[in-house]
Amino acid sequence: PAVIVRPRTPEQVADALRLAREHALPVSVRSGGHGAKAFPNPDGLVIDMAAFDSIEVRDDGTVRVGTAATWGEVADALAPHGLVVTSGDTRDVGVGGLALGGGMGWLIRSVGLTIDIVESVDVVVPDGRYLTASADYEPELFWALRGGGGNFGVVTHFVFRATKLDAVVGGHIVLALDDLERALRGWRDVMRAAPDELTTAFIALPAMEPGTAPTAQLVVCYAGDDEVAGRAAIAPLLELPGVVSADIARRPYADLIQQAMTPPPVTMVGGHGLSDFGDDVIADYTAAVRGFDAPTVASIRYLGGAFSRVDPDATAFAVRDREVMLFRVVMLPPDAAAEFVAAAEAPWEPMRARITATYGNFSEKGDPEILPLLYPPATLERLRAVKRHYDPENVLARNHNIV
Repeated sequence: PAVIVRPRTPEQVADALRLAREHALPVSVRSGGHGAKAFPNPDGLVIDMAAFDSIEVRDDGTVRVGTAATWGEVADALAPHGLVVTSGDTRDVGVGGLALGGGMGWLIRSVGLTIDIVESVDVVVPDGRYLTASADYEPELFWALRGGGGNFGVVTHFVFRATKLDAVVGGHIVLALDDLERALRGWRDVMRAAPDELTTAFIALPAMEPGTAPTAQLVVCYAGDDEVAGRAAIAPLLELPGVVSADIARRPYADLIQQAMTPPPVTMVGGHGLSDFGDDVIADYTAAVRGFDAPTVASIRYLGGAFSRVDPDATAFAVRDREVMLFRVVMLPPDAAAEFVAAAEAPWEPMRARITATYGNFSEKGDPEILPLLYPPATLERLRAVKRHYDPENVLARNHNIV
């Protein structure tokens, strides 16, 4: 970028936006810095919000969090109070990016997305005003900020409604990879009957070091500290085909938010989306995961529960009726030839035809063609109206841009 600005006050954020407008500089906003390189900003202005990383636990059960705090820091700050906020899966995920796009975490079935527990948002809009958006003040902006990403302003702080939870019951269940399709069908059947307190995700990882083998596991979180009830809910998962081992215990919620592994420099060939999890989808997904001989990261987040009971019109994340969120990324050398990139994409083509929606926080494409997959038509038109009101010049365009 041409300029990096590190504001320490909302007024300095407004100054940075004014500078960008005066010099016609494209603007991008950095919160935690975890995101992929989806929105490059050559010769533009980056607003680095690193100074806005405070965490304030309040007596009313809410917590005010700066946009540049990370979810590991939030979990650590809340643990002594017996509180949790549903969040990203790894410690270094930034609060701002995740919370503006949705927020799929280990409490998604018991409390919903991160955006579903936002009480208010402090934001500097492109004309320089510093607003607090909530259900009672600037309600359309509040609606748009919960799922519409960084299109409408530069957020400094969020107020979240925390959940009282001293501990969870959960951990990892290791699966063999040789009968993955049958294991995924069994997992789906268990989750269709599971209580809302139980959130699970399937994760397949490549061999990360020489001499090691690819792995597959279920990450399990029962949102309650009653170990007997938690183990009863988890027990059917231990009977799935191909279970190799399990590490299930009563533990702090923060233990499930792990340190992310840093991959070597690679070209990522991705595929993500939301779908109903029928047998045909499972067959195509399994084929896609195992259909190309290169390091592959794959995951499936089982949804439902509180996530699906939110009115689709309540937030800008309107796709609430899907059973799972699917993810697959193939890691290739940075100089991989075009034919290898094409070969890595090919196994995902049958899945692509089945996916009618996707998740913005996991989508690396920055072009407008992805918007209809992020937002249904009525939601997108409503977002465009909010954009016209708060950012008519499209100052904030380095995102899944709503114009």
